[in-house]
Amino acid sequence: MQTTNHILMIRPVDFKFNEQTAANNKFQQASEQSDVQKQALNEFDGFVNMLRSNGVDVTVIDDTLEPATPDSIFPNNWISFHEDGSVYLYPMFSANRRGERRKDILEQLGQQFELNHVSDLSFFEQQVLFLEGTGSMVLDRENKIAYACLSVRTDEEVLNNFCMLAGYKPISFQAIDETRFPIYHTNVMMCIGDQFAVVCFDSIPDLKEKELVRQSLIGSGKEIVEINFNQMNHFAGNMLQVKNNKGESLLVMSEQAYKVLNVDQVSTLEKYAKLIYAPLYTIEQNGGGSARCMLAEVHLPLK
Repeated sequence: MQTTNHILMIRPVDFKFNEQTAANNKFQQASEQSDVQKQALNEFDGFVNMLRSNGVDVTVIDDTLEPATPDSIFPNNWISFHEDGSVYLYPMFSANRRGERRKDILEQLGQQFELNHVSDLSFFEQQVLFLEGTGSMVLDRENKIAYACLSVRTDEEVLNNFCMLAGYKPISFQAIDETRFPIYHTNVMMCIGDQFAVVCFDSIPDLKEKELVRQSLIGSGKEIVEINFNQMNHFAGNMLQVKNNKGESLLVMSEQAYKVLNVDQVSTLEKYAKLIYAPLYTIEQNGGGSARCMLAEVHLPLK
């Protein structure tokens, strides 16, 4: 299944602008506000409440002050969960993000879900090679395709290794912003739903790569909703489709992302899901990630 009702989220204790990630994340801008953690916590709690009120099962685990992990609010970068009970741990670009990988989180999830096998790819950090989970890859879980724009955080060798282990076909390409700077994570320019895909094709400069992605999406039965650079910069590519406890389809995004969509785009997406959103402005500005980055979807079998 492409979607799940179960989501893992990490509640921040010291969220702030991370200087180690800022060099290659142009979505990230330091704010001048003095209460970034307080504002981020309010946004996080409001987001969780919005999800739960729409029937999404959210497991919230508190971050710890030690080790210092300012980006822990984005767990999808270090872990992914799969229907066969497998779990993958990923190599992270920034040293201060590697402490986000916590065994106690796996132990807690193991009380509710079947964890059959853990594949730890973090050894690639020793080779200075990285693949930051479902930030680096946008997974078409039903068709076993992993879309990935290559960057310093998304290495093709690690991508191919994951795909070999998990049984996915890799489709890699280059993606850039309007200043021709490489896009750090695929999930800011692309979202894959069960019957649709949101893509910023303007960000793929190579015509052959652009057509490869387009034909793969069409071939797997997706209706394509194209977004432009401005919409991508407001996190309109950073969405995630989930299910509620009634099996209904929801498309989760930030308020900023929703507001930048046009009427036709909203109309198309509403054919496939109810659109739900929350204000995440402090998290987006300082963290350079949005709603999708905060959600680690748990596809593990229930015990």
